[in-house]
Amino acid sequence: MTRLKAAVVGATGMAGQQFVQALTRHPNFEVVQMVTSRTAGTYREALREANGASRWVQQAPVPDDMLDVPVTSSKTFRPEAVDVIFTAIESELAQELEPWFARTTPTFSTASAFRYFDDTPLLIAGVNDDHAELIRRQQRERGWQGFVLPVPNCTVTGLAVTLKPLHALFGIRSVLMVSMQSLSGAGRSPGVRGMDILDNIIPYIPNEEGKVRRELLKILGDYDVDGISPAAIDVNCICTRANVSDGHTESVFVGLKRQAELAEIKDAIERYNPFAGSALHSAPDRLIRLFDDPFRPQPRLDRELGGGMTTSMGRLEDEPVLGGVKYVLVSHNTKLGAGKGAVLLAESMLTRGLLG
Repeated sequence: MTRLKAAVVGATGMAGQQFVQALTRHPNFEVVQMVTSRTAGTYREALREANGASRWVQQAPVPDDMLDVPVTSSKTFRPEAVDVIFTAIESELAQELEPWFARTTPTFSTASAFRYFDDTPLLIAGVNDDHAELIRRQQRERGWQGFVLPVPNCTVTGLAVTLKPLHALFGIRSVLMVSMQSLSGAGRSPGVRGMDILDNIIPYIPNEEGKVRRELLKILGDYDVDGISPAAIDVNCICTRANVSDGHTESVFVGLKRQAELAEIKDAIERYNPFAGSALHSAPDRLIRLFDDPFRPQPRLDRELGGGMTTSMGRLEDEPVLGGVKYVLVSHNTKLGAGKGAVLLAESMLTRGLLG
């Protein structure tokens, strides 16, 4: 099968590097262009600082097939020359560049710039795929040949994944959540300095809790031809930053509309496997892994399950206060919740005939 020509925008940053890793030797997409603020001949050169240091911050080395991909700036980039664009840029810049890209080319984004528009679905592959048809409205109303499809906030991703089977089978009245989020979620931007987080937990992440509440209700909402009706769920949360490199841990308390035995709830979670028989390259064997061991999940042990695309659950117990269940989850924020999740979303859109 002929691979679609892809570009990665913001390719030298941390999020851009995650796209580079997820797209290496991909069966559906061939990266033919990198777009960065650091103009250089090739990706190899763009990653090199003037003093010889490398900007590459991932544990695995730079993929061989990406080193010689040509690099350009946004001023000389031609969006119409590629079939699909993956963007890893700040939201302010995304507001300017992504509509330009989408005039001609499908664009998958880790930025929040388009998450809250009525004509834009907020998709997690395997969770709310039926919302994808809203893209047609975005194209029609904006006069675009392409589209902008953002992935959700990384904190809400694992939460939405674990709530999906509960919402589908039992209905959800209320959700309370406390997150312990990894350092990689803050990127390399100011706000969490090394001495702040050492031997510490930071009890506040600006704007995070509002994003979780708003995005969760959109993801779990109902879709029809008029758009998405947000889910009627009461949601509150506290989001904190913990001294962990990768992987968000969340303690979750759920009030269910239909009461059920814990064994029935556990069975519903274990049977939830939207990627069974799937040929999607980046999809895990299981979207959820449920542990019986009360000391699991842990970010250091479980964030890489399913190639970083499986959300782990444990401590599943009855919750008598809200009338439902409580549990702990671990989700890889920079894989499922960012670049690799966006690549999986593109694979899903390709199978739906929305690409190519």
